[in-house]
Amino acid sequence: MAKDGGGLKVLVFEFLRYAVVGGIATVADWGTLWIAQELFFKDVAGGLYISTALGFAAGLTVNYLLSLWFVFTQTKDRGKGRSVGAFLVFGVIGLMGLGWTELGMWIGVELLGWHYMIVKAFMTAAVLVWNYLGRKILIFR
Repeated sequence: MAKDGGGLKVLVFEFLRYAVVGGIATVADWGTLWIAQELFFKDVAGGLYISTALGFAAGLTVNYLLSLWFVFTQTKDRGKGRSVGAFLVFGVIGLMGLGWTELGMWIGVELLGWHYMIVKAFMTAAVLVWNYLGRKILIFR
């Protein structure tokens, strides 16, 4: 990072781009969750957790592709995220977020009695920073 603060400015704009990508991926995640839950798994035991996982997969795919194209665009980052190993790390970081999301869904829905989409909103916000930092540090450093 540059001593003049230029590195911090680049990092802030990169995070803002990541937040935009996260918003688009969230639409894919939430939309898939809602469609799967309401149309396919509403009356299935454990259906909410299946729907949550399907939403996660949709959001992860969108996030990965848009992150490569729009977020981590510095010359030093080009190519870093395009390997199988980088995708695996990207996925593992996301899977950890999925684990926290599933736990949060269980606590919020089963224990607190909240609507699953309200819980999902809280969990999305909680996992956003983890995903960015994990991917920035472990893949695009």
